[in-house]
Amino acid sequence: MENKPLHNVVSVRFSKVGKLYHFEADAEMSLSFGDHVVVETARGWQLGEVAQIIGDVSTPGEGSWKKIDRKATEEDFQQRKINEEKEAELLDFSRNEIKAQKLDGVKIVSVEFSLDGSRTSVLYSYEGDNKVELKNLKQEINKFVQQSQVELRQIGPRDVAKIFGGMGACGLPTRCCSKFLTDFSSISIRMAKEQGISLTPTEITGMCGRLRCCLIYEYEMYAENRKQLPKRNKRVITPVGEGKVFDVLPLKMAVIVDIPEIGRKEFFNSDIQLVDGSSHQQIQSKIKLEEKDVVVEVDESDSINKNSDSETKERNQSKNQQGGKGRRPRWRKRRPSNQNKSNDRK
Repeated sequence: MENKPLHNVVSVRFSKVGKLYHFEADAEMSLSFGDHVVVETARGWQLGEVAQIIGDVSTPGEGSWKKIDRKATEEDFQQRKINEEKEAELLDFSRNEIKAQKLDGVKIVSVEFSLDGSRTSVLYSYEGDNKVELKNLKQEINKFVQQSQVELRQIGPRDVAKIFGGMGACGLPTRCCSKFLTDFSSISIRMAKEQGISLTPTEITGMCGRLRCCLIYEYEMYAENRKQLPKRNKRVITPVGEGKVFDVLPLKMAVIVDIPEIGRKEFFNSDIQLVDGSSHQQIQSKIKLEEKDVVVEVDESDSINKNSDSETKERNQSKNQQGGKGRRPRWRKRRPSNQNKSNDRK
């Protein structure tokens, strides 16, 4: 086998808590964690920070990653400061234009200049039902920022909360999205139900107005533990008597059983059994086996029905070929012709 070439790959981020993008560095370029580099992206030349050193990686193809142009110099840092001042001016100008054009519901969140100033990205949020037209706004921004390609990009409420930061709904001084979350996962109301969290909107809604990102942190553990525990209202046998499951405690791997003679008492999953003498795990395995058997039986019955249907079709075809034997003939009464009617009249 041929030895594949090795590529020195590093991860670069362009914001404090942003996604990591992989780039290839030359062998002569010595990089370490925290160094700033200049790279070319889809938004033009950007100044990024090295967040991770991956090292030598072999790939089947060539050009899988874009190369790092150079380490950041003092001129690059000065240019970045100049761009930050321009971004603040353009941000104020864009917000004033929105008020002048009466674009209700549109909010300018931030402005990003590329390092060389050739590209300008204006990030805005809009949650209205109707489609908003921003053609006039883009024209005014183009007049304000000359010799630069302007892009208006809409972002969601979670991205807005990540950019603005602030205190979380749980009371932490910094929100999770602004502290360590580099990507957003899909959150559903089922995650709150599985963990027994109150479904009150104030309890499960974050500052962005969407379901809290922290609902997914422990969801998998809750779901896995609940599979190993009996459900509520199941009859179980405990060391002190038989009772009914009142509540489930997934974190403790325990259940609260309501025993008529004693009352409600907590037991670990290993100390209880179902009424038939088997544990909950054995019942789950039996159910899976029964489901497999049912699927097999259904398949066999379907094949039998298909065979019977084919036999009836063959019988009908043979009857049709024989001239329709076995069918009762249909007699039709002929109507008298016009000649017969005329003769009767005579």
